[in-house]
Amino acid sequence: MKTLIRPLLASLNQYGSYVYKEPDFRVDHLVIGAGVVGLAVANALARRWPEKSTYVIERHPQFGQETSSRNSEVIHAGLYYPADSLKTRFCLRGRELLYDRVQRGGIEAKKIGKLVVGGVNDAAYLQKLHMHCASLGEHGPPTRLLSGDEARELEPDLSRDIVHALHSPETGIVSVHDLMAQLANELSEMPGADEVPDAQIVYGTSVVRIDPHLPSTSASSKRGTDLSQEGWVAQLRTHDASHSETDALLARVVINATGLNAPRVLNTLLQARGVPSSEWVPMYFAKGSYASYRGPGTSHVRHLLYPTPQFGASPSTRQSHAVHSLGTHLTLDLDGHVRFGPDLTWLTPPTTMQGEDAVGYAHDFWETQLSPEPTDAWFDSMERAIQAYLPGVRRERLAADYAGIRPKLQGPESTTFQDFELVWHTSRGLGQQPVWQRTLPSEAPSAGVLLNMLGIESPGVTSALALGEYVVTQLAEGVWGPTNPRGKARAYVDDVGDASLAQWA
Repeated sequence: MKTLIRPLLASLNQYGSYVYKEPDFRVDHLVIGAGVVGLAVANALARRWPEKSTYVIERHPQFGQETSSRNSEVIHAGLYYPADSLKTRFCLRGRELLYDRVQRGGIEAKKIGKLVVGGVNDAAYLQKLHMHCASLGEHGPPTRLLSGDEARELEPDLSRDIVHALHSPETGIVSVHDLMAQLANELSEMPGADEVPDAQIVYGTSVVRIDPHLPSTSASSKRGTDLSQEGWVAQLRTHDASHSETDALLARVVINATGLNAPRVLNTLLQARGVPSSEWVPMYFAKGSYASYRGPGTSHVRHLLYPTPQFGASPSTRQSHAVHSLGTHLTLDLDGHVRFGPDLTWLTPPTTMQGEDAVGYAHDFWETQLSPEPTDAWFDSMERAIQAYLPGVRRERLAADYAGIRPKLQGPESTTFQDFELVWHTSRGLGQQPVWQRTLPSEAPSAGVLLNMLGIESPGVTSALALGEYVVTQLAEGVWGPTNPRGKARAYVDDVGDASLAQWA
């Protein structure tokens, strides 16, 4: 019997545990989430506006503890996504920015290329992929169509059933930890206008509530037109504090880069409007497990190997599988070790999950799923998928390695492409704004700005630096203006000032 996959429908402060608080401090930029995307955005903001304050809030004790640290660590060339999609736009630009950053040093990476391999029925798919890449212009990834014999000249271990292949020389592998560490270190060392760091990461702290801040007439009059009272109030709970102790920050710009939990923030706005939970943004969770391998059948492998989404799949699952996953592929780590994955398993939240945990979130049920389930059925499934293109691989040499969870906005029944979703809102006139507002509203220069970054899965690592560049461009055009004034004093709520904010952090 097929298991029904239900989405999680959740928001911040869903059960009203936290009452509204007036803000104690003010920051210019508040980034929620210190994964690779959050760090890239914060780094870009602090670099572009060193005279403004940029704070990153991370609930874990270290950066990148969720999706960012549990993936294939592939630098994607940008082969698969529609030409007009955000995934293509940010993957192509992000790949260039990432390779440029690698060249500057401090990040271990290799441009090793990959082969997309297929059988007798996959010629049309690979030809279409090749033509698609050529159509993307000068920044599109170069590709080359190969016969099965030409592919085996590069990878002798490939099956004789491989009769068509596509070579992508721009694909690479990277230490995502190195990338995140470099972004985080640069952020903490970046001086502000007064030559002291004005960008920080605050670990062990969760955002448990967020509200638009609508200043009173008297406050606006007192402050004049400096907009220091405009923005979003983020209520924060430090994990070593009591459940009732929170701090409130007023942020002019809030970037929600929380990955698996990103829809919670947007759903908070819907909840405040009285929208029933059945109409909230759904949260689906796709588990991908990896197996390490040392043994026969891969001794000559030098490229990443991806089967076509159709190859080895039954006709009934091809379309859905191709939408949600690129299949169980072979990747290499930076030491040349082979691993296979990810496979695809959909998770469903328990029906009895209610209430909030100690940091204000409904329990993250997926945290119990961060390792493979090495059952006989799992090894059998891995073996079938791998031997379709590498017949020399032996099941007994496969070992369960790790698993990651991908944030999905659509469930397994969907057969349509899901792009990144970048959704903008302003603190003024929130009730009249559409939910899926994909451009920065015209009210942004005189109001607080909130960007929800939803469904940021693959190619999220490759796209991270380009997403940071995009955020800076949007804010420069629509909020802060094109100039970059130096030495302008920041106004904090109640004149708390820079020193008190640093003490809190």
